[in-house]
Amino acid sequence: MTIVPETAPETAAVDARKDIRQLNLSELKDALTRLGEQAFRAKQVHAWLWKQSARSFDEMTNLSLKTRQLLAERFVIRPVAVESKQVSRDRTIKSAFRLHDRHLVEGVLIPADDRMTACVSSQVGCSLSCKFCATGYMVRKRNLDAAEIYDQIVHLRGQAEQHYQTPLTNIVYMGMGEPLLNYANVLQSIAHVTSPEGLNMSPRRITVSTAGIAKMISKLGDDEVKFNLALSLHAANDGKRNQLMPINESNSLAVLKEALQYFYRKTGTRVTYEYILFHRFNDTLEDAKELYEFTKHTPCKVNIIEYNPISEASFVNTDEDSLRHFGQFLENKGVVVNVRRSRGKDIDAACGQLAGKQG
Repeated sequence: MTIVPETAPETAAVDARKDIRQLNLSELKDALTRLGEQAFRAKQVHAWLWKQSARSFDEMTNLSLKTRQLLAERFVIRPVAVESKQVSRDRTIKSAFRLHDRHLVEGVLIPADDRMTACVSSQVGCSLSCKFCATGYMVRKRNLDAAEIYDQIVHLRGQAEQHYQTPLTNIVYMGMGEPLLNYANVLQSIAHVTSPEGLNMSPRRITVSTAGIAKMISKLGDDEVKFNLALSLHAANDGKRNQLMPINESNSLAVLKEALQYFYRKTGTRVTYEYILFHRFNDTLEDAKELYEFTKHTPCKVNIIEYNPISEASFVNTDEDSLRHFGQFLENKGVVVNVRRSRGKDIDAACGQLAGKQG
């Protein structure tokens, strides 16, 4: 393991300038014309912000010095900075990102086979208190805005190119926070990533993971999103899931099933179920049967995930025999099963670990 400190920005004074990345293209055009600039400048600035990922106005070299100075007087760009990063023996890179208000979030670059995946956060902390997750033991401070999510992706894409000379291929919203409780900013960040005027990545390369907010899953269906949806399930009966994930008490499995069926009808996209096998808790064949019964109502796949233990919880991984029998039962029923091994075991790789320590 290597731990690499990075230079963090100094604490900034209160700045009255408008965050330019909060403006859409139409608002940007209105703002610039009011300042005496020609309307076409808005497209140039927009391209610098979202296609070329400019972190300062000085980078916008096709604008005149006068225009750049005007932008700097009236607007601000608040880029996310890498506070520190840890590089694992398995090539996983975990980064702590410092936000403009000094809060920390995490992102992870995960090299695997033919994929290079960025895992990003959507909130500072989390309000859902899942018992196996380090972030669940933090207080939720605030939502990230779309630009802060976008910046994480840009940083991780840069790490993929710098460390491994490989382009970023996939993005998963599986870091700190519950993405569907930051719905508008998450969808706006995906729009910037997938737009031809942004990073131009395919939405099919993006997965949003939720602990199970039924009404927002239905809204994803209403909005006919093109990206993938994963449900962090981990138990297919309400009693056990209540113990793991308190959100289940207000979003029961029956309610979730109805929302997932609606999502599939509206989008045609199969759901991914994420299932951590905890030793002597949810790893029996009876648990596998319950999982099959829950998943059989819509096309899906199941990712069995190896647990990365945290100091706050007593959960441990199941044994290899139980994992094999569990997976074979599902495969014999025709379920598509993938086993996702834990990455970054020699660093603070579990969700929330690094930010919790440094924060």
